[in-house]
Amino acid sequence: MNQEQLAILRSKKGFICDMDGVIYHGNRLLAGVPAFVDWLQRENKSFLFLTNSSERSPLELQQKLARMGLEIGEEHFYTSALATAKFVASQKPGASAYVIGAPGLVGALYEAGIVMNDVDPDYVIAGETNTYNYQTILKAVDLVNKGARLIATNSDLTGPSEQGIIPACRALVSPIELATGKQAYYVGKPNPLMMRTGLRLLGVHSHEAVMVGDRMDTDIVAGIETGLDTVLVLSGCTTRAEVENYAYRPHHILNGVGEIPPQN
Repeated sequence: MNQEQLAILRSKKGFICDMDGVIYHGNRLLAGVPAFVDWLQRENKSFLFLTNSSERSPLELQQKLARMGLEIGEEHFYTSALATAKFVASQKPGASAYVIGAPGLVGALYEAGIVMNDVDPDYVIAGETNTYNYQTILKAVDLVNKGARLIATNSDLTGPSEQGIIPACRALVSPIELATGKQAYYVGKPNPLMMRTGLRLLGVHSHEAVMVGDRMDTDIVAGIETGLDTVLVLSGCTTRAEVENYAYRPHHILNGVGEIPPQN
């Protein structure tokens, strides 16, 4: 990327950033991230960490980054769990759900007035979780076959971790889809629902904002379809060679977010 392009990128008012593969892998902060966050705060940029992960609440994400040495307010985080809870509550206020997911998802649903129900729920709602097992699949398939609607927090097949690439939400939902013949509705990126909410929280117009992510199939396509400039960082899932597999292109490709601030 030439200096003129970098100058235009740096002049943007708002930055929406993915987290996994952009800010950290598991509990390891990625290179250049402290300098990037320091620059965002110093330049008074509007910024939002918009993650498809549904496992943690904004407060947990804020504390996770604090443990890594980054002090960022809780208001700078928005998750697919919050987006899913907001969507379900808008579709059917006071709905009930059988939930396959971590505390971040369950908590968001409770806050939105959704009650847990494993007998005759309105919805089966799925997100990432470490407690996923065969009995979970059997229960979800039975409830969907009986009429529950299938909702998933995000469409990521895989995600980056300290151990390498691991299965993500769509990989967990696929057996339920295949066994029932029902397609889940995916709420997270690249769904415009989540992106529009993100822009509203950011408080800037789309042409003044940038989407920074590590995935072509969620982050970059979400940014393009919402009218944002896009930055693909190669610190997560997508390699430079894999970019060629897609019909669309990011506006910029960088090794990591550390290349965005001016280098002293």
